[in-house]
Amino acid sequence: MAVSTAQTGESLHSSTFASRYVRTALPRFRIPEQSIPKEAAYQIINDELMLDCNPRLNLASFVTTWMEPECDKLMMAAINKNYVNMDEYPVTTELQVHKPNAARPLHAAASMSLTRTILPRLRARKQNRCVNMIAHLFNAPIGDDETAVGVGTVGSSEAIMLAGLAFKRKWQNRRKAEGKPYDKPNIVTGANVQVCWEKFARYFEVELKEVKLTEGYYVMNPEKAVEMVDENTICVAAILGSTLTGEFEDVKLLNDLLTAKNAETGWDTPIHVDAASGGFIAPFIYPELEWDFRLPLVKSINVSGHKYGLVYAGVGWVIWRTKDDLPDELIFHINYLGADQPTFTLNFSKGSNQIIAQYYQLIRLGFEKSDLAVDGAQGYKDIMQNCRDNATVLREGIEKMGYFEVVSKDSGVPLVAFSLRDSSRYTVFEVAESLRRFGWILPAYTMPADAEHVAVMRVVIREDFGRSLAERLIADLGKVMADMDAHAAKKAEPAKKSVHQIEKEVTTYWRRLVDRKKGSLVC
Repeated sequence: MAVSTAQTGESLHSSTFASRYVRTALPRFRIPEQSIPKEAAYQIINDELMLDCNPRLNLASFVTTWMEPECDKLMMAAINKNYVNMDEYPVTTELQVHKPNAARPLHAAASMSLTRTILPRLRARKQNRCVNMIAHLFNAPIGDDETAVGVGTVGSSEAIMLAGLAFKRKWQNRRKAEGKPYDKPNIVTGANVQVCWEKFARYFEVELKEVKLTEGYYVMNPEKAVEMVDENTICVAAILGSTLTGEFEDVKLLNDLLTAKNAETGWDTPIHVDAASGGFIAPFIYPELEWDFRLPLVKSINVSGHKYGLVYAGVGWVIWRTKDDLPDELIFHINYLGADQPTFTLNFSKGSNQIIAQYYQLIRLGFEKSDLAVDGAQGYKDIMQNCRDNATVLREGIEKMGYFEVVSKDSGVPLVAFSLRDSSRYTVFEVAESLRRFGWILPAYTMPADAEHVAVMRVVIREDFGRSLAERLIADLGKVMADMDAHAAKKAEPAKKSVHQIEKEVTTYWRRLVDRKKGSLVC
C-alpha cells in the first residue's frame, strides 16, 4: 500500500504483516537508509505479488506456466550457474549449445598451451545435446556424428536478431565481392510478424518491407512477398505460427516461388523461418508439412523453448543449416574466463537453468509416450495433440454461442481467435474486460495494416489448459454475453424519469401557461 508524506513528498511502502518488524514506511523509489529483517522483506514483496493474476488463467501468453516439480528442483540447483562460464561448468555447457570454432590466428607461444589444455576441452564440448536434438527435429542436413550449428538465446527475440545479423553480413560480403553498393539492405515479412522483427530492422538499419494483410487472410501471401524481393533483400522471413491467429504460413510455396525468382534474376535470396510458436508443434503433429531444412532455401530457424518447448520463460534457440550460413566474423573469442571460447550472442552473462530445463523436457518427454512408462508420462506428440483437441472443444463451444466468428484455423498453433459477429452494441474489448471478473485474462486487439477494422480476442491453449478449464471458460463466456446483452438492452430503453423530474416538468408547464394568460390580459 502506498502512502505519501508531507515532509519528503515521497511515495512510501507499508505492509500490515511486516509492520511487526518495520515501524516506518519504506520508500518505493529510493534505497532505504537501513536494512530490514528478511521476513519483513519477503512479506512486503509477497503481499504485492498476490495482486497478480493466476498465470495459468493468463490465456494471452504462449509462454509455459507449469513444469514438473523434478524440473523445478533442477532449475533451482543451477540458478547460480552462469551460462558463459564454459570452462567452469563443462557438463552444463555440453547440454547447451555449439558455437562454431571460427579460425583464429594464434601466437606461437600460445599455440602449444592451447593444444595441451584448451583444445581437448573444446573437442569434448562439441558433442552438445540440445542444439543437435533440435537440429535433427528440423531435418538439418547433418549426420549422426556431425555437430549442428546453433546457439541458445534469451527467447526468440535474440535468436531472430542473430539470424538477421548473419543474413545481413552474408549479403554485405557478397555485394562487396561483386563491387556493388551494400548500404541499403531490406527484409521482406508479413505485416503479422512479431515486434522483434521491427526491432531488428530499426536497431540494425535494415528496411522492413511488409506484405499487408486482407480481411480473412491474416498471414503473409507468398506471391506478394516474392514480388517485393529485390537485389537488396537479405532474406524473406516466414512465420510458422502467427501470433494473431496461430496459422502456419506456406513456406513450401514461398521456397518454390523464390527458387524460380532466384534462377531468373541470378540472386540468391534465402529464407528464415520464425518458428517461435510452431517449431515444437509441426514436427510432432504435422510431420508431412515441409517448412524446415528439407526446403533448400531455408538457411536458419528460430524456436522458443519457453513456448511449446515447455520450459519457463527465458530460453530460445536458433539453428543454422550449415556452418557456411553463419559468417565467421560474427563469432567472438574470449579467454579471460579460463579457456578460449567462441561466442555469438547479443548478451553475455545469463542463467543456465533454462537450458538444463530444456534438456530435461527433451529427454523426459521424448517424441511420444512409451508403453513402458509407469507414471503415465506423455511425449511431445501426445501433449501437442491434447492441446489441439482442447482447442477444438473450445472452438466448437464458442461457435455454438452464435455471438462469434472464429478467424483462426483448425491447423497450426492450438489457439482460438474470434471476433464478434455484431459489434454495434458492445466490443470484444468490453467482453475481455468483463471476463476478468471470473479471473480469465484474454487479449483483445485489432489486426495489422489493411485489416485494422477487424478486432478479435484470442485464447492460447497451453499444456496446463485442460478440458475442464476449457468447459469452464465456455460457461463463463456465456454468462458474460448474457450480461452484455442485458446491459445493451437497458441502454437502448428510453430513460425512466424520476418523480422529481416529473414534478419539475409539471411545474414548468403550469408557469408557462400562467405567463401566457397574463400576457393576453395585458394586451
